[in-house]
Amino acid sequence: MGEPRACPPHPRSAAGSPVLSRHAVAVVRGEADLLAVALPFLEAGLRAGNSVALACPPEVVALLCGELGDRARQVRDDPGLSLLGARAPDALAHAWRTAEQASSGQLRVLSLVDFGFTSAGWREGLRFESAANRVMQDAPIDCLCVYDRRRLPAAVVEAAAATHPYLVHDGAWARSPAYRDPADYLAQLPWPREPVEDSAPVLALDDVPSLVALRHEIGTALSARVPDRDQREDLHLAAAEVAANAFRHGVRPVSARIWADDERVVCTITDSGHSFADPLAGFRPAHGADLGRGGMGLWLARKLWDSVDLLPGPAGLTVRLSTRLHPA
Repeated sequence: MGEPRACPPHPRSAAGSPVLSRHAVAVVRGEADLLAVALPFLEAGLRAGNSVALACPPEVVALLCGELGDRARQVRDDPGLSLLGARAPDALAHAWRTAEQASSGQLRVLSLVDFGFTSAGWREGLRFESAANRVMQDAPIDCLCVYDRRRLPAAVVEAAAATHPYLVHDGAWARSPAYRDPADYLAQLPWPREPVEDSAPVLALDDVPSLVALRHEIGTALSARVPDRDQREDLHLAAAEVAANAFRHGVRPVSARIWADDERVVCTITDSGHSFADPLAGFRPAHGADLGRGGMGLWLARKLWDSVDLLPGPAGLTVRLSTRLHPA
């Protein structure tokens, strides 16, 4: 198999600087289509001396490595480059580090996308794909995401054209006419309520008097509802940081709600401010690698909860945290 027809040159950002990353999607149906797309992409990277990685389920890694033969030894299996092996902030940070360590100065990643079986997972996956275009634009990474119609619902497959600047069809790369800027796309993603939110909340606080009081009440509620100690501590840490943001950067009054059942817990924290509405917040620390400067609240929340939604509304800004509970 030959190299894919010429990839377009690297684009430029709105400020005119070059965008080093190229993020493409190919839609396939089954193994034959997958191999026809994946092998030329991987082989071209190996010939160019790129660092080449797979972020795919184990059975797909085995299939591709079997086809590559001896060349598979030059390819790393690294699900941590995608949501297969990490939450969004960790996957993005790991991709940055891996690109910086690439001996050739270029990382090439093939990812077979699998966002799980729930609508919440699909929404989080699309959010990750979109945000990566902004967060990773200065990283030397060529990433080809493969969407298999057998694994993903039709709506998720169709949405891929809006979250990837490039489409790959029959080996040819082309700009996606449906691509949308992440700030615009993320702000308009639907945020369906979790079913547990239709039950009575296990915690309901309005006009909380202090951050100390809110942290304590959240901790007490989570202690009663989250059986796994490590998860309980992680969830409390992240929720407490979001609460701190509401008091330090938001506008009082501050309110909070927690809903929980045997499978999920949802926590919302609302302040009355209307000035913050950055849908990309939390995919990396607000002040970069200097964590001593703060700005870690939403970043920690995205690392420790399954889903983080920023919901501006008439009452102010609501941060909604949602996660599946671990067994005890």
